[in-house]
Amino acid sequence: MERSKQIVKTSVIGIAVNLVLVAFKMAVGLLSGSIAVILDGVNNLTDSLSSLITIAGTRLADRAPDKAHPYGYGRIEYVSSITVAVIILLAGLTAFREAFDKTLHPTPANYSAASLVIIAVAVGAKLALGRYVKAAGERYHSQALAASGADALMDAAISLSTLVTAGVSIAFSVSIEGVLGVVISVFILKAGVEILLDSLNSIIGARVDSSLSAELKKFICKYPPVLGAYDLSLHQYGPERLIGSVHIELPDDMTAREIHGLTRQMTEDVYKTFGIVLTVGIYASNTAGEVFAGMKRALSDLVREYPQVLQMHGFYVDTEKKLVYFDLIIDFKAEDKEKIKDDIIRRMKERFGEYTFIAVLDGDVSE
Repeated sequence: MERSKQIVKTSVIGIAVNLVLVAFKMAVGLLSGSIAVILDGVNNLTDSLSSLITIAGTRLADRAPDKAHPYGYGRIEYVSSITVAVIILLAGLTAFREAFDKTLHPTPANYSAASLVIIAVAVGAKLALGRYVKAAGERYHSQALAASGADALMDAAISLSTLVTAGVSIAFSVSIEGVLGVVISVFILKAGVEILLDSLNSIIGARVDSSLSAELKKFICKYPPVLGAYDLSLHQYGPERLIGSVHIELPDDMTAREIHGLTRQMTEDVYKTFGIVLTVGIYASNTAGEVFAGMKRALSDLVREYPQVLQMHGFYVDTEKKLVYFDLIIDFKAEDKEKIKDDIIRRMKERFGEYTFIAVLDGDVSE
């Protein structure tokens, strides 16, 4: 709830500042006949609308999980970001059309000293607002807020270029309003595309941040019986809700009671530390026998001959059934993962003929 309050507070401040800028820029643009200033004001208006959508999306995403949506409504924030992107793109297209027409049929603008002062103040205001909003977006993991902040910083640069254009117009009596308007519209379109791609990437299912997965695995492996952590998979149901699973490797002589106590404590600690709801699976590791160790070394050496194989784990030998289990993680770029797996199995079978080898291909989903 505190996160939502801060996002709403930041968005309200953004709306207030942008509406003031809209009023001043529209007045300056209409009085001076500057299409660039008018389009800059329109851009500020879309920023205000974007902030309203961010507030609505944050409020809806805060709804508690229910039977229809047991993982909550957090992904609504991504939908609101997409809506913001569409609004920005529409504004950019409209601005481009108007500016292009102004380029073909230029008319001189008439800037007053007061209008130049207002534009200069707008540059400072958007610069301060952009830094504030972007920092808040990063702090509270809000894509829409961070994008609004970056957009505001871009607006400051655009307003600064408007001042330069005014200086050129006053000094040389040359109108480059249309050209500047085209440049502004291109920047608006660029911002919209970036927000849209980031939001779609989150909905599709982006790869978990490598630093987070490495830190989480290190945290899990600190428990004394754990020999390794593998197959970490995290799914995001909103910026602040992660649900996932991991396999840990444990000695095969541990009892069910011991494993139960370990995994319960581990999942509680992970939730308290990372806020992640984690399900823990088990890989058993042979605890005795040089034969097993030698076989594992042979497999590890063999796997190193295949650069496409990123990792081998989950190695276990069932002596009664003469079965050997292991998992392989193969690079996404590999053309034929099954062929690589079958080739490794064949070569191990040639060396340890009395055993049957069973390999599972895991996805390279983290780190």
